Amino acid sequence: MLKCSASARDPWSLKLTDHIAPTPAQFEAVMAAATTNGGPVVMLNLNKYREVARYENAGSADETLSGRAAYARYGEVAGPAVASVGGRVIWTAPAQQMVIGCEHDEYDHVIAVWYPDRAAFGRLGAYPGYLEATIHRAAALERAMILACEPPGALAEWPGGRLADFR
Repeated sequence: MLKCSASARDPWSLKLTDHIAPTPAQFEAVMAAATTNGGPVVMLNLNKYREVARYENAGSADETLSGRAAYARYGEVAGPAVASVGGRVIWTAPAQQMVIGCEHDEYDHVIAVWYPDRAAFGRLGAYPGYLEATIHRAAALERAMILACEPPGALAEWPGGRLADFR
């Protein structure tokens, strides 16, 4: 598991590159899991957008572009890339209110993306223009989290009643 670079005393000490993209070790772990868990997976994306997109090369974008607008630019390529590997967005919604957590746990948007398997997720980078479009994602996000989850249907097996009986 990745150790957060923010200390418990200073959660705002994150570097710009933290919490936006997987580390090589995290990506390798997802791909390794593809060999032992070959079934469908839902990648649950939690996004916290910047007020104003922050591009590494300031000349590459409008300085008044919002983080949400920059993410939409990423989405113009990411959507077709997801479809090209057999995936699809199954649910997306703005986050309305944090119920448990602190300020540094707040997110603005939730996106659930279904993939036929983890290997499909790993093939996104092969889609023409996808890697180039990730500059918009990086500019858009203050931080992000992606959780690999069992696909929908697991709750249908819940025996009900007692939480301890849940898978």
